[in-house]
Amino acid sequence: MRFLITGGAGFIGCNAAPRLSQAGHEVVVFDNFSRAAAPFNRQWLERVEPRIRFVKGDVRQPEDLRAALAEPFDAVLHLAGQVAVTTSILDPVADWQANALGTFHLLEALRARYGKDPGRAPLLLYSSTNKVYGHLTTGEVLRDGRWDLAERPDGVSEEESLSFESPYGCSKGAADQYVVDYHRSFGLPTVCFRQSCIYGTRQFGEEDQGWVAWFALAATFELPITIYGDGLQVRDLLWVDDLVDAYLAALARKEQVSGRAYNVGGGPEFRLSLQELIGDLESRIGRRISVAREKSRLGDQRVFYCDIRKARRELDWQPRVSPREGVGKLLDWIGSNRKEIATFLTRKGIPVTA
Repeated sequence: MRFLITGGAGFIGCNAAPRLSQAGHEVVVFDNFSRAAAPFNRQWLERVEPRIRFVKGDVRQPEDLRAALAEPFDAVLHLAGQVAVTTSILDPVADWQANALGTFHLLEALRARYGKDPGRAPLLLYSSTNKVYGHLTTGEVLRDGRWDLAERPDGVSEEESLSFESPYGCSKGAADQYVVDYHRSFGLPTVCFRQSCIYGTRQFGEEDQGWVAWFALAATFELPITIYGDGLQVRDLLWVDDLVDAYLAALARKEQVSGRAYNVGGGPEFRLSLQELIGDLESRIGRRISVAREKSRLGDQRVFYCDIRKARRELDWQPRVSPREGVGKLLDWIGSNRKEIATFLTRKGIPVTA
């Protein structure tokens, strides 16, 4: 099959693209290479899987998307976008352009090409977020030393009311709903994955996005960590290979999944608080980690974990890599790539030594 991956030089793309290519599929990475990690990731992709083809383009430019989609594809994995709540608050216009407008341009490019015969269109798999739910209606309670959902032990389901909070939540939520509606209104095959705390290799985590990777990097390079809030916030962790499995499961069920949204995360079994991750990292590296405390930020959820029963039932999918195993894999990757990561951090203005 043929895959177009927007934002393919990012973290998730760097895990999806080589896996697809090595399985014998043709992969085109579409990216504007603007993020700090993109040059590192492109060089790595070119080295490990030279069959991947790269197209420089921007989802904010309709002509770039129309040109890319002049070729036929079986699937479009839409990963491009602005990824951090904090950045969206600093520059909500750029956030809206990358997430909401960029996704709209992609949908319109697909409609322009396949509107008369949407059955021929590639399946659009959209990387949405749990932030479309905002603060939850189920209530939050402290239980066993961490925040928990008061009334939903299985986690947040797709039946939860949408509540877009922060510019990032609004831009991703708008894109999420456009993706769902373009199947309903125009018949395009589309599916949304409302993702919760994806982590893994090739994730150059930063303080405002990719917190698991950032904590692991900071612990390894002895950098200070700031926790916003009480540290008892809980997320369900999903190893990136498990996420790619979900994408492939949806692709195998194109007709069934079109127009639907799925909560995809580690679920209640794979949840972890910030403080629990700090403790795990300390036990692995054998020393205390310096942690500063600040007040909670706009858009921060005290607890979120997915009810993944719909994805398990309809996609025959479930996460396999536990946080214990995944954090170990992440630390192994950091240890094997210290020089590359040190160069990245130094260019970001965080001088470290390999």
